[in-house]
Amino acid sequence: MPRPEPAMSSAAEPPRDCPLCPRLVAYREVNRAAHPDWWNGPAPSFGDPGARLAVVGLAPGRMGANRTGRPFTGDFAGVLLFDTLIRLGFARGTYEARPDDGLELIDCLITNAVRCAPPGNKPETSEEATCRSFLTARLDELPNLKVIVTLGDVSRRNVLRALGLKASAGVGGHGSEFQAGPYTVINSYHCSRLNTNTGRLTPQMFEDIFVRVRTLLDG
Repeated sequence: MPRPEPAMSSAAEPPRDCPLCPRLVAYREVNRAAHPDWWNGPAPSFGDPGARLAVVGLAPGRMGANRTGRPFTGDFAGVLLFDTLIRLGFARGTYEARPDDGLELIDCLITNAVRCAPPGNKPETSEEATCRSFLTARLDELPNLKVIVTLGDVSRRNVLRALGLKASAGVGGHGSEFQAGPYTVINSYHCSRLNTNTGRLTPQMFEDIFVRVRTLLDG
């Protein structure tokens, strides 16, 4: 599968065979042996290098970005995320769950706090810390960035730490909003199948997050 083009410089994107987290490297090798046609590497950021909006997830899903090489592409979470971005004008095209579907992000960039798929979809705290330099560089290299949407409280805490703040600098919960340095951070429940199936997150709740983003950016 061809490598998606990174949105910015290599300082913000780990190499394809990033060696920094032994447990994640071992999991990567297991997946490569079982599925050599998958991406099986750190998922590069995807979107507009001039974006005013950054959406930050936690880590690639095994059947999602770990398989396809594009964040939130190939698993259920991407359906709700990309459909919502299209409706609010942050994306154009049709999401077809593959990296060559032609979908384009507009004024938006998507990345993850941890770039490699973790076993059980749960990165360890040490892996979050090890990968944080890439998140810091990614946010630093968005010259027009104004709003960050964090998908879940773990993502929120990682973004705050990446910005040099304490994890407690902003409150958690769906719809929480606060300033983090020059940026407005809005936290959402993660758009996972679990959250939507249980009703913890509805499509309208998720859309309301990006309606608020649109208001902040465009008035």
